[in-house]
Amino acid sequence: MDPHSSAQDVHRCDLCETAIVHSYCDFCHVNLCKPCIGDHISDGYYKHKIVPFQERRSTLIYPKCETHSQKNCKFQCKDCNNIFVCSSCMASEQHGRHKFVEVTEVFKKKKDDIKKDTQEFENHISPTYEEIALDLENQLANLDGGYKKLTTTMSKQGEQWHREIDIVINKMKTELSEIKEKHRDILQKHLNEIKQIQFLIKETLQTIRKIEKSTEVSSTIEYSSKIREFSKFPPKVQVSLPTFIPKPIDREKLCSLFEQITPLSTATEENVLSLNQPKTSVRELLDEPKLVVAIQTGHEHLRSVNCLNEDRIWTSGETNDIKCLNIKGSLVRTFKIKSEERPNDIAVDSDCNLLYCDGTDGTVNIVKNGQTEELITLPEEWTPSNLCVTSTGDLLVTMYSDDETQSKVVRYSGSTKKQTIQLDDEGKPLYSGKYSSKYITENRNHDICVADWEAGAVVVVNQDGKLRWRYTGHPSVAKKNPFQPWGITTDSQSRILTADTDNHCIHILDQNGQFLRYIDNCDLKYPTGLCGDNNDKLFVCELYKGNVKKIKYLK
Repeated sequence: MDPHSSAQDVHRCDLCETAIVHSYCDFCHVNLCKPCIGDHISDGYYKHKIVPFQERRSTLIYPKCETHSQKNCKFQCKDCNNIFVCSSCMASEQHGRHKFVEVTEVFKKKKDDIKKDTQEFENHISPTYEEIALDLENQLANLDGGYKKLTTTMSKQGEQWHREIDIVINKMKTELSEIKEKHRDILQKHLNEIKQIQFLIKETLQTIRKIEKSTEVSSTIEYSSKIREFSKFPPKVQVSLPTFIPKPIDREKLCSLFEQITPLSTATEENVLSLNQPKTSVRELLDEPKLVVAIQTGHEHLRSVNCLNEDRIWTSGETNDIKCLNIKGSLVRTFKIKSEERPNDIAVDSDCNLLYCDGTDGTVNIVKNGQTEELITLPEEWTPSNLCVTSTGDLLVTMYSDDETQSKVVRYSGSTKKQTIQLDDEGKPLYSGKYSSKYITENRNHDICVADWEAGAVVVVNQDGKLRWRYTGHPSVAKKNPFQPWGITTDSQSRILTADTDNHCIHILDQNGQFLRYIDNCDLKYPTGLCGDNNDKLFVCELYKGNVKKIKYLK
């Protein structure tokens, strides 16, 4: 039998390539048969480590000492940045009283770490990337079909529009035909009258000519002139044709009437590459939201709420005191702002510090350990309205000009201005200018969502400040008052919730602005400020009752 034909079944000597392996050089990583061992170690036995084949790769290969070339380094010096040292180095003055650690201990720990990393790569990281790649491949595979479906829907809509336009044109043609018949009848009636008069004139003329030629005395003397009678000419009838005035086609308005194509939105779901931090699970909406608890705050005209943690909330109303209450409604503490007026809005940062807008002096303040620090001072002509803390710790502040002609959103890092969001790509204002609430929140995809009360719209821009969409309410027979959103918040599913105060309900939208449902069953009365906790429970302020209602709306 050819010895190489069975190489996959039996290990062979790497030197002679024929004999069955017997030993292994742990330094050179070479398979050896008995006869070839002598040849292999002929250049010096100390350069090799021959072990039984079954115990291969069991010998640690220590680094050679740079100072003592004949010795191996079996220790590391902790006081010398963990450099490798041999026993002679350890006894030298250079390393006197230094601390050492055996290389075998470090080696074993590192091997354990490598084993864990291998398992992490094999069991989690690699499968996760495979899952991401498969999902992207599936999206690519379904791309043409998805766009074809959209194109088909648009074509059907276009055909429907053509049918409706044909109906309108045919209706106008019918109306024109009816007008033409009326036109004809009017002209024909006047023509018949003129024809009748012409006939009488002809008869009169014949009679006159007879008398003119006659010599009879009586007929001539009895003649009575008809000139005056026929000289009263009827007015000329001029019936004008109807006019068709085509209106100029407003292509932009036509597009808005036709349908809206939502902008391309890239939502990134963070894949946390750790077994200890799983992905956020998908949570569906409850068929019927449930009231968990109603907390009486004691505020008149309750406006804002923010979660300090799962058990405590900060609240503010029309007075200058900001109250912290627990979930049972017990007052934990009260903080009075320096102004005599109410705070325009409140927020809580990642360190659980309270922040508030003071409209009287145009500042945003932070409360640390009970002490107020002025964090941001706005230019004299601007007043802060509302604020929120982003996932990166930045502060987003809505503000309006004192002449009430402009509004904008400004992003701050600490006290430093980083970004201003005010106009769309066409240079038009994104937000209404008048003084009114403009509650603001950041979605999980980093979109910036503003509830513009005056404009009657939720305005959403991406993190670069580019307009993504506007939501102006959902048609409903039951909701009779105009949509004017007040509070706004988001949840772990990137859904957006906004308070429709005058219709006593909450609108739930997806991250692309599509209406999903109302929350209108928890006896809500004039909902205003909103916030959500880490478990996606919703906290809702009731303006006049002074209650904060905790609502469960996800499964």
